[in-house]
Amino acid sequence: MKTSMTVKIMRVNNSTLKLPEYATTASAGVDLCADLKEPLVVNPGESVKIPTGISIALPSPHVVALVFARSGLASRYGINLTNGVGVIDADYRGEIHVLIRNMGEQIFTVNSGDRIAQMVFMPIFRAVFEEVSKLEETARGTGGFGSTGI
Repeated sequence: MKTSMTVKIMRVNNSTLKLPEYATTASAGVDLCADLKEPLVVNPGESVKIPTGISIALPSPHVVALVFARSGLASRYGINLTNGVGVIDADYRGEIHVLIRNMGEQIFTVNSGDRIAQMVFMPIFRAVFEEVSKLEETARGTGGFGSTGI
């Protein structure tokens, strides 16, 4: 199984930040850093869009880059992603921005170079839909939202 791929990366807006890298040999994602001209204050309940200073080109339409919250920011400060998970499609060439929301009770300040999210690369399978009049039965059936217990 191939465990690496080449992702082209470009600095935008004269960014001088270091490029994303894996923090450890077993890290699943790379950290994305804020690329700001001045500190950005995020008030409780506020959402902001933060530039990263980079654009990428994924090697194929069968790969996606997913942007996730950093667990340390979420647990310590209540910082999460406004959109849950960011999706960077293979044909997107613009600057990557991170949408964060301050769900905490205190002001949170983002400085240029701060690690604000993490990006993971995943394979994509394109669905070919086949319309049917009935789906196969399962033991679970139509049970959802808590039907298997808490």
